[in-house]
Amino acid sequence: MSVEPSYFTLRNWLILSLPSAIGVYLFMWPVGDGAGLTIPVAAMAALLRTYVGSWMPTVLGFFILGSALLSLLVTLIKPRWIKAGSLAAKLFMTTPVWLIVRNIGAVSYGLVWSGIGPQALLSDKTGGLVAHDLLPVLLSVFVFAGMLLPLLLNFGLLEFVGTLMTKIMRPVFRLPGRSAVDCIASWLGDGSVGILLTSKQYEGGFYTAREAAVIGTTFSAVSITFCLVVLGQVHLEHMFGAFYATICLAGVIAAIVLPYLPPLRHKPDTYIDGYDHMRAEGGVFTQKNLVVRSLAHGLHRASIAPSAKATLHEGISNTLDMLFGVLPVIMAVGSCALVLAEYTPIFDWLGAPFVPLLELLQVPYAEQASRSVMVGFADMFVPSILVTAVPNEMTRFVIAALSVTQLIYMSEVGALLLGSKIPVTLLDLFVLFIMRTLITLPVIALMAHWLF
Repeated sequence: MSVEPSYFTLRNWLILSLPSAIGVYLFMWPVGDGAGLTIPVAAMAALLRTYVGSWMPTVLGFFILGSALLSLLVTLIKPRWIKAGSLAAKLFMTTPVWLIVRNIGAVSYGLVWSGIGPQALLSDKTGGLVAHDLLPVLLSVFVFAGMLLPLLLNFGLLEFVGTLMTKIMRPVFRLPGRSAVDCIASWLGDGSVGILLTSKQYEGGFYTAREAAVIGTTFSAVSITFCLVVLGQVHLEHMFGAFYATICLAGVIAAIVLPYLPPLRHKPDTYIDGYDHMRAEGGVFTQKNLVVRSLAHGLHRASIAPSAKATLHEGISNTLDMLFGVLPVIMAVGSCALVLAEYTPIFDWLGAPFVPLLELLQVPYAEQASRSVMVGFADMFVPSILVTAVPNEMTRFVIAALSVTQLIYMSEVGALLLGSKIPVTLLDLFVLFIMRTLITLPVIALMAHWLF
């Protein structure tokens, strides 16, 4: 098919370029916030947290407790005023498993909020950490990310980048070219933003189940700013350049290898509704010039972009979906994982098999380091805390880098993935966590021996 001249109009150029440029700036452009680099969406979220201030626990309670109560009402009673396909049905009509998880999250948050309950849950290292430190950050990010994500999704940027990046993303990562936007948003911005972006693309029929699972479990890394926090915890701030280069190298190797292995390999290459809504990589346009073909796809999408009213409605729907649907899941899953890490020896037992591997890789203090290897499944910051007192810079470097490249931790990324429609299970996430550990640990250790 030849390029339709009607697509190359000033109107379509403006629709493609202006919202997309704003979206790229908000989600991907590094800016200084006085404490390092961040992205504008994260900076706006920080301002919102400051503005809400002491009201934050009440706001969180409204969404988490409201989610549980309304889900019980809508799912069990099915009132007549809830119409199928409505926003209320989408938000609160759920499966029995997720209904239970939402209510566990509500009960957990209620106990932490009131200060009544077992210390194992109320501790600032478990439920208190999730409720007081993590959820306020996620709520504020969800508000802006949900409202502003349509700027990246709806105006042709993904179609343009998707066609342009196909020859890189397909052969290297077995992913569509448009996934490069998700990857950049995660690596430069924030992993939670990348997961939300990926989930919306999967729900819209632009990724297959396998592609969404690969992107969500492979590229949803923590932000550059948080890498600095981790490095500061192990007192190696002066090595940030080498540290981040090591993370990137290990992460890329894992991203190349994992899609060829189960469980990702066995995810179906089918779309959520059975239809590919993109078709940009399938040859809708056949110009030999890649840039012209990419522009054709982007401008075609711009020509059918939704109205401002429809975009606003989508943003509000996205935001409410995340606030009512994801926050309770993170409270439930994150708190349970951290209680297990803090008050049971399960992660010590799970880490014991890594002692021989660490010794083989000649990582000093292998036994102490092994205790922190598996605890990263509960929360990615805990391993750095556990090795702070280890009197060896190389060991601290290895564990800090490993905690970032393991990527899947249940206090945020894991809970976000489980709360989304991306087709991954808790067992999938645990297996992928182990596989990422086994793949990235030798790479990190090799780099550490070279650096130290």
